[in-house]
Amino acid sequence: MPATPLVCVVDSYGLSKTLVDAFLRHGAAVVRVQSTPEVPAAYRGPFDLSSYRDNIVHRGDLAATARAVAAHRPVAVLPGGEIGVELADALSELLGLPTNGTALSAARRDKYVMIETVGRAGVAAARQALVTDEAAVRAWHGAVGGRVVVKPLRSAAGNGVHFCDTPEESAAAVRAVIGSENVFSERNTAAVAQEYLRGTEYMVNTVSRDGVHRVCEIWRTTRITANGVADLSDSVYLMPRRGETQDRLTAYAGEVLDALGIRHGPAHVEIKITASGPVLVEAGARIGGADLPHYARLARGSSQLDWTVDAYLDPERFLARHEDDDPRALHCAFVGLVSPFTGTLRGYPHLERVRALESFHEFRVAVAPGQRIRPTVDDLSYPAIAVLVHDSEETVLRDANTIRYLDGPSFYDVTDLSPE
Repeated sequence: MPATPLVCVVDSYGLSKTLVDAFLRHGAAVVRVQSTPEVPAAYRGPFDLSSYRDNIVHRGDLAATARAVAAHRPVAVLPGGEIGVELADALSELLGLPTNGTALSAARRDKYVMIETVGRAGVAAARQALVTDEAAVRAWHGAVGGRVVVKPLRSAAGNGVHFCDTPEESAAAVRAVIGSENVFSERNTAAVAQEYLRGTEYMVNTVSRDGVHRVCEIWRTTRITANGVADLSDSVYLMPRRGETQDRLTAYAGEVLDALGIRHGPAHVEIKITASGPVLVEAGARIGGADLPHYARLARGSSQLDWTVDAYLDPERFLARHEDDDPRALHCAFVGLVSPFTGTLRGYPHLERVRALESFHEFRVAVAPGQRIRPTVDDLSYPAIAVLVHDSEETVLRDANTIRYLDGPSFYDVTDLSPE
């Protein structure tokens, strides 16, 4: 390894910069690779490249991009986010670096192929169908019955997810998905329909090295029905490291990682514990989103960020301590505000009541006064998020419930109201 190790991060956008910062803190240099010539619409806007040794734009020629990356003699190539997974697989494999390989790359991005791959490995998986037209989804929904979920094959952050109680609703969802662009500015050519899994949903963030897996943090979600969405995620809680539920999730997540060929690097695994046990919702072979690893680090003293750095820069240390407890044991929650309005925001009248809560840590604003606000329907449309941190779990839970009590039409001062 060179005196200053260098890592290559594919598609570092937005909050994934925290992963880059983690490598920089540990003395590594970072090269950024952009997997598409054009920046996806969700990430457009100014971003600072001053932290990177180089910025390489991939224009479709894998060999040329690999040569440009190889010139920096990296010790690792890994994705900064979901869209970078496949190129990171290809580059790391081609350069002979620690890699998950390309054989199962599609299963780590395509949600239909993902579930099929997990099921073939003997891991509990949802019933599903790949659909390209309304007739197919009508027939499948009619045969399955109950509620189903229709979503794009390759999106993220809840974008394009529809909860459908009738075949007619499923057909309308397919119409909405196919032909539209996903959050990564990719055209949806098909959709996946899956049985609706009833049970609490958890997000398990992991890091792997040579097939040895570390569960870094587990977040439990809560959900409400709002703005026409039957299953809207409104908050997440950082769970204690040890417990019966955590043990079940850890074991199942390991099976999923093995089935998807994730042997190196970070992963984000979404699991529901149903009446029959844990079942995969979906997984990503990349760092967890929404900056959750950053706040897990604040609460626990280490997180998926630190474990990712160790996995690539100090694998012996990773393997020696991958079952250790965290240095700290604070409790943390993210509570998303759920806007019911379309209009121009003038302010949050009850914001000071949120700031006065005992566990209040931070108020992250996505929609500021003077900007347009719209109803919250997915992870991309929270107008703001309150972050809570405390050494008492009960205090965090109480304050989260208080925010949900305060959050309603009176929480928003909105003018120019208009239909969505």
